[in-house]
Amino acid sequence: MGYEELPKYAPVETTEPKKQHARSRPHRRHRRRAFRLVFLAFLAYSLYSYWNPRPLNISVRDGSPKTLNVAKLQQDYAVCAKLRSVPSDPSGPRSKNARWNGSPDTLIKNTTIWTGEAVHGNYSWVSGDVLIQYGLITKVASHIATADLPDDTVIHDGTGRMLTSGIIDMHSHTGVDALPNSRGGEDTNELSSDTTPYVRSIDGFNPLDPQIQIIKSGGVTTSLILPGSGNNIGGEAYVLKHAVGPLNGRSEISADDMLADPDRNWRYMKMACGENAKRVYGRVGRHFGPFSRLGEAWYFRHAFEQARSYNQKQDDWCAAADQFGAEAMQDYLPTELEWESLGAVLRGQVYVNTHCYTIPDLEAYIRHTNEFKFSVRAFHHAHETYLVPEILKRNYGGRPPAAALFADNMFYKQESYMGSEQAGRILNENGITPVYVSDNPVLNAQHVVFEAAKAHMYGLPYHVALAGVTSASAELLGLGERIGKVKAGFDADLALWDSDPLSVGATPVQVWIDGAPQFPDPVEIKKPAAKPLEKRPEVPAMAEESMSHQDMIITGVTSVLLPGFEALAVSDTPTTILITNGSISCIGTCKSKIATLSNPTALHLQKGHVVPPATALFSHLGLEEISAEPDTKDGNNNAESYSPALQGLSLDLKTLRAAYRHGVTTAITAPGYRGGGFKGSSVSFRINAGHALEKHAIVEKKSSVHYSLLPSTRDDKTPSTSSEIAALEAKLLHALTLNTSSLSPTTSQETLDLLLVLHGTLPLVITAHKADTIASLLSLNSLITSPPHSSSARLIIHGGAEAHILAPELAAANVPVILAAPYPYSFTWDQRRSLTGAPLTNGTAIDVLHAAGVKLRLGTEEDWQTRDLYLYAGIAQANSGGSISVNQALGLVTGGLFEEKEKATGWVVSEGSVLEGGRVRAVSDGVGGVDVWA
Repeated sequence: MGYEELPKYAPVETTEPKKQHARSRPHRRHRRRAFRLVFLAFLAYSLYSYWNPRPLNISVRDGSPKTLNVAKLQQDYAVCAKLRSVPSDPSGPRSKNARWNGSPDTLIKNTTIWTGEAVHGNYSWVSGDVLIQYGLITKVASHIATADLPDDTVIHDGTGRMLTSGIIDMHSHTGVDALPNSRGGEDTNELSSDTTPYVRSIDGFNPLDPQIQIIKSGGVTTSLILPGSGNNIGGEAYVLKHAVGPLNGRSEISADDMLADPDRNWRYMKMACGENAKRVYGRVGRHFGPFSRLGEAWYFRHAFEQARSYNQKQDDWCAAADQFGAEAMQDYLPTELEWESLGAVLRGQVYVNTHCYTIPDLEAYIRHTNEFKFSVRAFHHAHETYLVPEILKRNYGGRPPAAALFADNMFYKQESYMGSEQAGRILNENGITPVYVSDNPVLNAQHVVFEAAKAHMYGLPYHVALAGVTSASAELLGLGERIGKVKAGFDADLALWDSDPLSVGATPVQVWIDGAPQFPDPVEIKKPAAKPLEKRPEVPAMAEESMSHQDMIITGVTSVLLPGFEALAVSDTPTTILITNGSISCIGTCKSKIATLSNPTALHLQKGHVVPPATALFSHLGLEEISAEPDTKDGNNNAESYSPALQGLSLDLKTLRAAYRHGVTTAITAPGYRGGGFKGSSVSFRINAGHALEKHAIVEKKSSVHYSLLPSTRDDKTPSTSSEIAALEAKLLHALTLNTSSLSPTTSQETLDLLLVLHGTLPLVITAHKADTIASLLSLNSLITSPPHSSSARLIIHGGAEAHILAPELAAANVPVILAAPYPYSFTWDQRRSLTGAPLTNGTAIDVLHAAGVKLRLGTEEDWQTRDLYLYAGIAQANSGGSISVNQALGLVTGGLFEEKEKATGWVVSEGSVLEGGRVRAVSDGVGGVDVWA
């Protein structure tokens, strides 16, 4: 009481005089000895710092009581070894596949095998058998005897068909962007921040996504499931196989049980450059994301710097623990979950896949790799990589990143506007690996092998194209010794095809994943025995610009499928076609007529084909150039507006030239409407015209009246499908009451066009996918065409994903269908009952509608698809089991809106059939000269 206790170790002040210590000399000696010890310690520290220059900002115990858990410190120290290690690709022999779940041995006999491995520098197909045991390929040989195999071995006769490894898709959002598309099933992007390396796609993956089974039916056994590209750093990705639950040979229904590498040797990260993050975050007033590419570069570098600092802290702790022992550490190993994944990137433990399109994006990102000492494995979308392979070769580590591409999906936004169909060929010639991907659900990954097929058609060598969805993709995923080849010791992921996998319409007859067959009762299309396409001559570089000619001699023609020339449909002996003043004047020897020409241009073909030109039905051709850029579009009508497409038409566009280059000479286009629909009167025009006033540019100023009935087209005025149909019915019934001889001058253009519909002058085209909506439209059609109204209206269904459900009713009502897309899948709820074809369903909507006698055309959903119209028709013909002839297949994409008067007058010349990927060499629109490509 009455005094204050002094703080510990505080000096005590006193008023007494200081006394000299009796042992002053020994005390000075102690001071000198202490000084020497301090000097030696300083010298030792200086030497240590010289050889170990990094500062160790780590507290080490100085004898004070221990407060940390020693076991935890030892666990942390064990992590140091993991931080210092870099994974290697899983390889080497195994007694069984870790995913094997007891499926019996399987012998696949009598197949034609693409092993995915070059022999003496050459890839080839070989005849042989494949033995599957314990979920592994254990033997590949020309003949495997059955005598020594277990009695319960399953024998599958391949009947000479072609066998490859399972297809590998390196860019998919399956399971995190589950279909049909819905708010509840959308988990692609975590948009709470632009930089989210800490999120993982596996945490949102839905193994019950119906799309998984559909994708697998296209031979796809493995996909890299990526987060979306809304962020600059989107999070971790996972490689999964498309086998789900006991029915697919798995022990449980879970994402973990679908992992392609159960040991998780490598990790994967998704990043993205360019437009997406700017669009999502780049708004004035926001402070948590980039507004420009300049800002994106800062966000990348800032994130990498945080990760580098995090790694430095960990490395310092581990170095101190090496020196003093883990139990001497005053703190636990620094852990920051936010930066752990990105730290692992900088440690070389993560394969980085980055969405980058343009030269500035590619160059900036390559700078980042060199500044922060990490490598990018592949650039995705990568539309401009073919222009700058030398930039890619500056990637840190010396290995240029691959380019994960679409074959011809381009022009959809500014970043893709410089894309080229020949990108794969050019990249391959410059030492860059091209692989082909789906970005599912952007493209239906069921058909990802079709992307590789088209790349081959555009000039990529056959085996490089096939490797681009098998062995090359596997190697890029670090799984090149596990999947992607038909080779002993590899996982038994296999696809047996009904034709060459790079042929038009190729379809699996069975798929195995880890040795388990995936389809218990697959539908098989009847096709003749097919041989590999590999001996087809490689396609030379194709000229982008054509030369126009009036007089020509075309030799080497073996097939003419033009109206009026049916007698020359197919010939074993090549014939000659003479073009005079832009028109066909002779087919045959034509010697006398050739003699009259002074200097005709000669075009020499191998297996030349001549067919009618294609027509693009209700894409957006002519009304938009870049779908994501409003200034390049005519725009969309709203609930109050109605307009003719003619008044918004724009010609001489890149999209039009690309379609023309592939044999499309005419387009019928309607004005856009909200939600991707159409509303207004359509125009028919020649797509090679320079402007709308050019002679013959406009075929028909009005071709149809178009409306759309989709969930996306509802608005406040018509908030439901029923109200949309009721509003259309009211407009039609009102028009029926009008006296056409005394119309008011103020009668709207919409009403005037509906009068033309009711009089049969213009067809009424309605975009609808849902069978129930189509049924309501058939009822409306019956109402206005039956007594007492008895109009002459002609209804056409556009879209029609579920139209096959009403095939008999459509045929009975004589209502045609324009399928758009030609091969729909369950992208929206209205399309959920789409037919995806063999091996899952017995045919597609094309087969069902054709068999019922419904008048049918193939349309497209997006402009880029118009260049593939002939290929879509070729798929229909190849997979029809013989029920659709070549002429009928051509009829799916040629002519107008089901009217004889609209038959095309031009023609298309190709080397090889355009239905099978033949290269277009010349096009005539029937009113001018002939455009020829070298």
